[in-house]
Amino acid sequence: MDLLGRRYAIQVVCVVGALEPVRYGEIETAFGEVSSSTLSTRLTELTGAGLLAREQYDEIPPRVEYRLTDDGTELAARLEPLLEWVRERDGTVAR
Repeated sequence: MDLLGRRYAIQVVCVVGALEPVRYGEIETAFGEVSSSTLSTRLTELTGAGLLAREQYDEIPPRVEYRLTDDGTELAARLEPLLEWVRERDGTVAR
């Protein structure tokens, strides 16, 4: 719960789930105003918690993609009722 209560943690899970596989720049674009350090920290924490998988390709320029793990997919499915509740109230998904 501590991790999911941190700023942007739930949103990162939702964005990665919606766009996977997704690169860092795509995640950053989806958020707009989030700082790079905050986003990088959240991605690292969610990966360490086993909710995201990070795959780095041996290419130039380097390419890294994120996707949900099985646990992350289960979490995203459990968050869906919350997102639906938000949509019903304001017509958008919370960011």
